[in-house]
Amino acid sequence: MSEQQSDLESSESSLNTEKLWYVYLIRTRSNSLYCGVTVDVERRFKQHQTGKQGAKSLKGKGPLTLAWSECIGNKRQAMQIEYRIKRLVKAKKEALIQGKWQVTSLLDSI
Repeated sequence: MSEQQSDLESSESSLNTEKLWYVYLIRTRSNSLYCGVTVDVERRFKQHQTGKQGAKSLKGKGPLTLAWSECIGNKRQAMQIEYRIKRLVKAKKEALIQGKWQVTSLLDSI
């Protein structure tokens, strides 16, 4: 095997092990929405619920419900989508949760 082939396989292998990032929305008791990013939605949601390593802005606002999540791809894209979602009006966020509006429209502008 040539050195070039070995390098190619090594880079392909590292691409395959790159973690997928998710964007999520959590609904609070007062019906407000919190947006975040993670590689493990279930683990992160539990952290928010218990208050350990969860967002300070969610403490005392339970019960919390995971309203929506979607796999975005890499961390950079997920953080860009999170930023855009946070700037949306609540009606757009609700449409996203209900499936009436797609997050892919936010990806087009990245």
